[in-house]
Amino acid sequence: MSVEKLHEEFHALDMDAGWHTPEGYPSGIKQKIIAGGLDETGGKGNRTRLLRFDPGVYTTAPFVHTYWEEVFLLSGDLIVGNDANGEGGQKFEGYTYAVRPPGVYHGPFKSDRGCLLLETHYFQP
Repeated sequence: MSVEKLHEEFHALDMDAGWHTPEGYPSGIKQKIIAGGLDETGGKGNRTRLLRFDPGVYTTAPFVHTYWEEVFLLSGDLIVGNDANGEGGQKFEGYTYAVRPPGVYHGPFKSDRGCLLLETHYFQP
């Protein structure tokens, strides 16, 4: 896996192909890597991805990781802090942003109507 981002000018993304469920996520959440790569074991690299939630899908436990994360909610709704049954939490609508340093617990997450997120993950030298 390459952890370098390549120079790419504007180009259309195929929004139907290249999606897969990340490890540890429920099947209704899918990612599409659009640039770069991340070597979590080696602690290097950076990636940009789209993350899509189907309506009603939720995670049940908080996440924590060793890299920086920036998240921009492009469309739909995202509920942050639901319980293990998908209840409760705070709802956010499109054009909402978060940035998290390594080691910060966040989530769980849910979407009532579905959502699309743009995320950047990176290690700082």
